Amino acid sequence: MTILDFATSTATRADVSIPGLAAAQLHDSLWRVTRPAGDVVGYIERFSESRGIRYRAKRLIVRQQRFVPVGEFWSMQEALQCFRMN
Repeated sequence: MTILDFATSTATRADVSIPGLAAAQLHDSLWRVTRPAGDVVGYIERFSESRGIRYRAKRLIVRQQRFVPVGEFWSMQEALQCFRMN
């Protein structure tokens, strides 16, 4: 696997781990969250605000073909944790 220099950040796949979920980094500030079978559950987006770096979780609603914001978190681990439910 090749990791591009511009795709590294303080929260990469190796830094976060939730049983039953995988976070694949798409670029510097976006991760796709999937289940072991490959089903996409949502995305996590990293962004800056005046108080620091935040992570926004968006759940994919397949039948409606849209994303629903789940929340904003101070860590990648917290953002990934919200996808464990359901």
